[in-house]
Amino acid sequence: MFGRWLKGTENRDHRETALEIERVVRAELRTEDEATVAVVSAIVGLLGTVAYADRLYSAAEEQRVLEELRRIEGLTEAGAQAVAHTLRKHIVEVATVQAPRYARILVELADRELRCQVLGVLVSVAAADEVISTAETNALRQLTTSLGLAQADYNELQAEYRTRLAVLKDG
Repeated sequence: MFGRWLKGTENRDHRETALEIERVVRAELRTEDEATVAVVSAIVGLLGTVAYADRLYSAAEEQRVLEELRRIEGLTEAGAQAVAHTLRKHIVEVATVQAPRYARILVELADRELRCQVLGVLVSVAAADEVISTAETNALRQLTTSLGLAQADYNELQAEYRTRLAVLKDG
């Protein structure tokens, strides 16, 4: 009895997390259409997913996420800060529960070229703290598939960060 009740509350909380990120993005990108808001929200979520894949959201990763948010057309500095703050607040839920939803949105609304660009940004976020951990590598490989891309796409993108791969450093 209690397990079902708790599970229902948990699912509602996770949906609220996704909706809060979307609300902040929508508030900051007032003139954009719903599809654009959904795509930007999904990208924000995937940035958080990779940044927290190793269960540590380092200052370097957070800074890299903020740099990427600043590149979004129509997002002011204050807007980038607001989105980054919301992501930090919900990083655990975003990274552990919402990734499949965010990837699905990008598959539905973004072309292959944009999905490849997003994957490149995700690799750069993983490398921001100078080490791409095994957990981050696993998350990136899974996201590659979830984004409808091939492992060759991932391999090509991560090649420029090869010296930062933890699996190679351990060997």
